[in-house]
Amino acid sequence: MRMSVLAAAITLLYPLAIWFGHGRIEPRWLAGLLLLAAISRLPALKLSGVARWSVAGALLLVAAAIWSNLLLPLKLYPVLVNAALLAGFAYSLGTPMSAVERMARLRGEDFPPVAQAYMRKVTQVWCGFFVVNGALALGTALWAPEAVWSLYTGVISYALMALLFGAEYLVRLRFKRLHNV
Repeated sequence: MRMSVLAAAITLLYPLAIWFGHGRIEPRWLAGLLLLAAISRLPALKLSGVARWSVAGALLLVAAAIWSNLLLPLKLYPVLVNAALLAGFAYSLGTPMSAVERMARLRGEDFPPVAQAYMRKVTQVWCGFFVVNGALALGTALWAPEAVWSLYTGVISYALMALLFGAEYLVRLRFKRLHNV
């Protein structure tokens, strides 16, 4: 539990830390933060193939940053996070239980088929979000100044995610009311 909280905190604060460190700390030393993010995800390796690929990708970015001493590999981490989330959510669409349904079932609830279909659609919406968000993170990593990259990946993308969560919550309330779920 503590490692997952640490992993989440590092992922959330990572873009701001890279921005503050840029120009003050060499990228090869900033790579230590990404290494810490990868290490904090080690407990999840037993649970998910996506986690294994995510950690492997993070370690490749660490190696590239250390070897090249460039900031770009470090700026690609949010792209990797979006790709990993997209892979996990998209993979679940080919299984009987979508990612959103799997998360909802953690509360021990059972759902009728109409709710399962709704959660599958929500999973598809999140897949679309991860595609767009990952593309914007990649675009800002490649072509925008570090401050713009940090603003997008460290603030705007989280605000967009919160907006999507909020909108889906309102739609879910209406869905439950219409379908007596």
